[in-house]
Amino acid sequence: MKINSEEEQKKLLMQQEITIVKRMSDIGHKIAVMSGKGGVGKSTISVNLAVAFALKNYQTGIMDVDLHGPDVPHMLGIENAILQSSPHGIIPVKARENLEVLSIEFMLPTKGAPIIWRGPKKTGAIKQFLSDVSWGNLDVLVVDNPPGTGDEPLTILQSISPLDGVVMVTTPQAVAGEDVRKCVNMVKGLNIPILGIIENMSGFTCPHCHEEINIFGKGEGKQLAEELEVPYLGSLPVETGVGENSDQGKPFIREDPDSEISKKFMKIVSKIEDKVFNGKK
Repeated sequence: MKINSEEEQKKLLMQQEITIVKRMSDIGHKIAVMSGKGGVGKSTISVNLAVAFALKNYQTGIMDVDLHGPDVPHMLGIENAILQSSPHGIIPVKARENLEVLSIEFMLPTKGAPIIWRGPKKTGAIKQFLSDVSWGNLDVLVVDNPPGTGDEPLTILQSISPLDGVVMVTTPQAVAGEDVRKCVNMVKGLNIPILGIIENMSGFTCPHCHEEINIFGKGEGKQLAEELEVPYLGSLPVETGVGENSDQGKPFIREDPDSEISKKFMKIVSKIEDKVFNGKK
């Protein structure tokens, strides 16, 4: 087996960086979705944000870089899809009209096979996602990051330039806010715009007495946004149908557009759309 010299490796990495810049320049706008904490519904937000853009007739892509827990394909009902290649690179999976998807899930040998990689290999895989995938001329690419401030989100934030901004997802719990604060400060330190904070799982309306129950508390997202001087995009309630739809590969924004959460979510999407597109597609 041929082992490349240090000089050859440097040349290959430089060529990869040039290719990434070229690939990303073909995409109109790039948005990362992040959270400092797991379990806040970040992938659900990412999937429904991408679907909402697609429903608005934007040519949309969603890249799932949560290598250890790639849930995006399942949430879109395409977990059994297989990636195809072309002379121009890897072809992302078409989920539905105007929406294409890339995830490590499509490359696993069997369902449930774990990814047991250290940092450098994860970084290398994400850079291959960015350099080897032929997205074409997308209007917008949504990147679903794993929680935290580690290798995967750092690679995305440093490799996609310019990045239009980051959407932060939290819950009303103070512990979630503490983790998100770290994430916001990381993004600010890299001089990347924060598009805003979404407070997910904010309140549950009892179907019997119709009283609102604040299971996880209330207001942490807005308070955090004010404290960190970043936009507050809004809150989304707990609805049982969201989890059920996600398990069935049916994004709530498409399956139940008249629900309370869908109406609130579309208001959030409009705010993000205004910030990113400035009224221009």
